[in-house]
Amino acid sequence: MASYVFVTGGVVSGLGKGLTTASLGRVLESKGFSVTAVKIDPYINVDAGTLRPTEHGEVWVTEDGGETDQDLGHYERFLDVTISKEHNITTGQVYREVIEKERRGEFLGKTVEVIPHIPDEIKRRIKNVANRTKADFVLVEIGGVVGDYQNILFLEAARQIKFDGENTVFVHVGFLPVLRHLGEMKSKPLQHSVRALMQTGIIPDFIVCRSEYPVDGVRKEKIAMFCNVRENDIISNPDVENVYELPLIFEEQKFGEKVLQKLNLKPAGTDMKKWKELVSRMKNAQTVINVGIVGKYFDIGDYRLSDSYISVIEAVKHASAWHDVKPEIVWIDSKKFEKNPEKLAELAKLSGIIVPGGFGSTGIEGKIAAIKYARENNIPFFGLCYGLQLAVIEFARNVCSLEGANSTEINPDTEYPVIDILPEQVKIIEGKNYGATMRLGGQKVVVKQNTVAGNLYGKDYVVERFRHRYEISPKYIGILEKNGFVMSGSTPDKRIKQIGELPKLKFFLGAQFHPEFTSRLTAPNPLFSGFIKACAGK
Repeated sequence: MASYVFVTGGVVSGLGKGLTTASLGRVLESKGFSVTAVKIDPYINVDAGTLRPTEHGEVWVTEDGGETDQDLGHYERFLDVTISKEHNITTGQVYREVIEKERRGEFLGKTVEVIPHIPDEIKRRIKNVANRTKADFVLVEIGGVVGDYQNILFLEAARQIKFDGENTVFVHVGFLPVLRHLGEMKSKPLQHSVRALMQTGIIPDFIVCRSEYPVDGVRKEKIAMFCNVRENDIISNPDVENVYELPLIFEEQKFGEKVLQKLNLKPAGTDMKKWKELVSRMKNAQTVINVGIVGKYFDIGDYRLSDSYISVIEAVKHASAWHDVKPEIVWIDSKKFEKNPEKLAELAKLSGIIVPGGFGSTGIEGKIAAIKYARENNIPFFGLCYGLQLAVIEFARNVCSLEGANSTEINPDTEYPVIDILPEQVKIIEGKNYGATMRLGGQKVVVKQNTVAGNLYGKDYVVERFRHRYEISPKYIGILEKNGFVMSGSTPDKRIKQIGELPKLKFFLGAQFHPEFTSRLTAPNPLFSGFIKACAGK
């Protein structure tokens, strides 16, 4: 029978509940238990597919084609498991299902009400994950902040699961600010968030203190007194330079053992050796490489949102750890190259350049200019999804002499549509049916041997995750290849080209898929590994 760990948050959003959940899961795994995780998002959207990255961070693509919250990426990277789209539950999904059941007459004439029917549907979805995965632990992260009316029904479902007799532990993550003018860590915001949680009928078993610094004994004593939690069950979660240190910090505080004690379970030992070794290599690497991410999903008001490309950043870190280098990420807004082309010379200072995925025309010419600069100056280049398509456009224009070549997504009237919409997507676009309708999820990629991609993968085919509507037009494959652009990956029927490269350069490769979604600290994606190796000059 599965045990449930519910993780809630207080005071502010963006505290790191996802990393707390993933790190605790990693610790429990190290003690011999199978672990999976669920993310609950209180928004009305059915999934994250129609959300722009600056709205809610990166959209994570699951193996089975789900467009989900980015926290599922944390779970997969830390737990090294493949997680289904069913592990992301939204308000939109829950209400839609209850309404459809009512329309089908499944409630047998009863009045359908918010309570009990909405919490019942939430519980059904959580328990379905437990039954399908057969995991020893199901960790459930409830999005938002306690006190938001949007997540009250999810908290009610969590309360009921414990009331129903399931093995359940509640972990509350709260913020302890250090006010600069006082120089003191304040616990009052956390106390108020715990009080709000208790009003829902939930008493936390553990409090995880998120702060700039480790929580001290004075604060623990005060939190224990006012939050009804033993000092021993107050866990410190300070800011860390490397998020992969967090499971080790939790292990030092015996967080996993304490959870097991609450549930009367015994560990089968602890195995964190490999994890410790990789974290040590990340911290102690002496060689620094500067990796430029040329994108456009950075700005949100006066702030910069790195969450838009979180999986790309983590994949860079994974590969860097295995090559004993320390990556410094340089954020480059492609729009500045359109305003000031002379700024392209700044790219010469970089060890390598990544052009990640995206949509639309904003900043595109700046990205194309950056790709041209990388190709002409032999700077390692890695294009992800849209990045491959833009590399094809650049090559078509400047090497194949197809002046004005473009994607029909950007210019439907281009004379040379080297990037065109997938045939099966035409009717979908015409019907404005955008949610969960792209070419999504794990797809087989046949890899051509004796190429850069073939040598890196060392396999005839791989399964990678896709999220796109457009492809390299089959009409232009011949002229691209004639001029040296090698198509080193395709669908099994050869129809869609999925990897392109220029093998004579240090590293110049683009993938139609998102290799960042299959990268793990314990097993970096081979394409990222090749890119980082080239950046390091190895």
